[in-house]
Amino acid sequence: MSIYDDIKKPVISLAPMEDVTDTVFRQIINSIQRPDLFYTEFVNVEGLNSVGREKVIHRLKYDPTQNPIIAQLWGIKPKNFFKGAQLVKELGFDGVDINMGCSVKKVVQRKAGSGLITQERDIVKRIIERTREGAVGLPVSVKTRLGWDSYDFEWIEFLIEQDLDVLTFNAVTAKGDMSLVPNWDIISKIVRLRDDMRSKTLIFGNGGISSLKQAKEYAKKYCVDGVMIGRAALSNPWIFSQQDEVSTEERIEMLREQVILFQKTWGKKKSYNKLKKFIKTYINGFSGSQEIREDLMECKSIEELLEKTDNLFD
Repeated sequence: MSIYDDIKKPVISLAPMEDVTDTVFRQIINSIQRPDLFYTEFVNVEGLNSVGREKVIHRLKYDPTQNPIIAQLWGIKPKNFFKGAQLVKELGFDGVDINMGCSVKKVVQRKAGSGLITQERDIVKRIIERTREGAVGLPVSVKTRLGWDSYDFEWIEFLIEQDLDVLTFNAVTAKGDMSLVPNWDIISKIVRLRDDMRSKTLIFGNGGISSLKQAKEYAKKYCVDGVMIGRAALSNPWIFSQQDEVSTEERIEMLREQVILFQKTWGKKKSYNKLKKFIKTYINGFSGSQEIREDLMECKSIEELLEKTDNLFD
């Protein structure tokens, strides 16, 4: 039985984000109010099957309290997707998501991520098939965009034909003018196309969601089975709780909790600089926040950051 059979619709999830949604940030979100579904960061299947495996596999680290959780894989070689999916199954994840939406230049240049939109369909089909074989019964999904530089219904119809458990569409294209503003009307058309094709694939939408209320409104308005919340969760980790106001003290304390958990989880394995983006996450929206944020950004170590945030309470 798939986890999607049990989760109440619409499914509200935390979108996978590079260098953001690691196990530490997911635990922070979980401690406030968890979404219905978590995803890992992007995990490269070529890296998992190379001598550099240890530099990649940490992205699959998770705490059991984060279940249900989906591992997101990206790459280009079907055989590596097979092996990656096998590992995901062994580690106890609840599903595998294939990244066909990342438009970062170095990823696209390798014909991975959204670069797969421009690939031969046989290659894409083979990636999906090998992932499904490796996942051994786990649900397999794809996260993609509406096309390369225009809305591409041939691409969309092709994916619906693959009988995936879930298709998540970022409501933009990979390149061009249509990559700038989310167009959920197209996602609504995809839902109708799915129905016309008599497919059971669930359709999730992503893009431009700034609150839990908006996510639920969009799910109803555009008839999707689920909505992903991405960058808005980075700027507001309380987003799934619908908490209207967060005190300055709570913001500072949550920053400290994340810093301490980061140190406990990663030690010296991850650079301290990866924490700095989260200073803006918590230190904003109150009087004097800009000055405090600028001061904290100058910190050179976790110890210095913890000392300065401790002094803020005084």
